[in-house]
Amino acid sequence: MSSPDRISFARDAASGIEGLAARFAGHAYDLHRHDEWLVGVTDNGVQDFLCRGTRQKSTTGRVILIEPQEAHDGQAGAQGGFAYRMLYLPRKWLKRGLRDGQDSDPGFLTTLCDDPALGLAIGHAYVALRQSAEQLRRDAALDSVLDRLRPHLLRPERASANKEAPAIARRARDRLHDALTEDIGADALAKAAGAADRFQLARAFRTAYGTSPHAYRLQTRLLQARQLLATGISPAAVAADCGFADQSHLGRRFRRAYGIAPGAYRLLCTGVPDRQPTMP
Repeated sequence: MSSPDRISFARDAASGIEGLAARFAGHAYDLHRHDEWLVGVTDNGVQDFLCRGTRQKSTTGRVILIEPQEAHDGQAGAQGGFAYRMLYLPRKWLKRGLRDGQDSDPGFLTTLCDDPALGLAIGHAYVALRQSAEQLRRDAALDSVLDRLRPHLLRPERASANKEAPAIARRARDRLHDALTEDIGADALAKAAGAADRFQLARAFRTAYGTSPHAYRLQTRLLQARQLLATGISPAAVAADCGFADQSHLGRRFRRAYGIAPGAYRLLCTGVPDRQPTMP
């Protein structure tokens, strides 16, 4: 009989870094994105996920590296499920820590790597976050992750097959951000992006962002919902502000993407429960 799914979170208020430890047998993540750099290690089992247009399989001890805004999903790749730990590193924190004088963001050359020292550093950092260690200890553990991460921060060449495609995809993305709560159709989006038709838009968008405009908009809504919940806004208000049909719709999508309910995530970030006790 398989073990039940388990998930736990930790957060460092000073840096904004979040940590997750989970074991999943039946849960599967929908395709989604994060604003942060994702640095994780598979503790056991086989972790199957789609990233950069390719299905990947991470086994025990392997390190997972995902850039901000890279679409990915996740599920068990074998019987028995999998367990992993993940750190979510804010862009500002990483850029400040690198201090390499470069204006452009770095990138990961590969999504999977075999680096036992980095995997160990990720595990130690999660423990430091989870145990509410002294800030100096937390900082040292996180700095160790950054030091071990440096050799993996490169920028691969990603050529586009169509010179117009990147601009079309970028305009469509900008329009989606502007119309997050609007019911915009594919034809209207293609026209706004300067594409010949919705099919050219679909090809250009998938090449640039690894997913469809519809899925990208859902992921963007979830990202915005996560940001608003972290400030203490109620799930009901967040659902309305981010274009979800209702709070239940937000709850289903949020849990499928991040493995935690909106109210629980809000509580983790702010200490504010979803429902306040009523006065007698």
